[in-house]
Amino acid sequence: HCNYPFAENLARLVEATNQIIPVGHKFVPTTEQLSCIYASIDRTRSFFLSDAYQMLNDDLDQRVKAVQSEIAIAAFIENVNLRGRIIEYLITAEDDLKDTLIHCLKEHTPLPQIFTADKLGDYEKAFTHYHTATDIKTKVLFLSSNPKGYNIDKVLAFLSQKKSVYLIYIIAIDEKKQISTRLCSMYHRQLLSATRIISHWAGRNSRGVTQYDGKALEEIVFHFDETIETDQAKAFLTKCLHDEKACV
Repeated sequence: HCNYPFAENLARLVEATNQIIPVGHKFVPTTEQLSCIYASIDRTRSFFLSDAYQMLNDDLDQRVKAVQSEIAIAAFIENVNLRGRIIEYLITAEDDLKDTLIHCLKEHTPLPQIFTADKLGDYEKAFTHYHTATDIKTKVLFLSSNPKGYNIDKVLAFLSQKKSVYLIYIIAIDEKKQISTRLCSMYHRQLLSATRIISHWAGRNSRGVTQYDGKALEEIVFHFDETIETDQAKAFLTKCLHDEKACV
């Protein structure tokens, strides 16, 4: 449990952000874009065999290592949305904001107001042959949770770009504050099998969102299966694109 005196203030600081109601926009791909979306499966597989994968993985790991003490502190904040947002900023923010976050966490004082950009990933990086968008997911191993995934229309729009690769970087924290990480893709068998599509609340202009099984994230970190099954991935994309009622 989080006993920090600034927890209430933090929650109030981001309350306005949490209450923003998104305006849905259904992405309707052209024939060329549709081909590019399906091609993203092989593109992702190619990325994980490339030097770009190792470069991105090393980059993220180094960023985590630089703020591992602060991540361990933030892991004990009860508000799951706030906890995830702080850890994301610790890893990806510019130096000035990162320094402020670090100071506030160490001194138990309120953080500055944090606004989240309405973007698909938390960290984007371009390579010669790939454009990556990475969503950072924190899994506190001693807490039960099923983290939210991505907006389906946004991920389809991103995958319709020729170099696009969508990734998930999982940060697992245990009771001893030990941190373990894993960079995987939306198509890796373990994650795809644990991805639930939720659209019963979505309006006409949205295909809905996804949610991950928390236990699967833990399994990916410690027992990663590098398999990407093309048929499974294609079936998932087809379900997202054409069979919206089946996604409920």
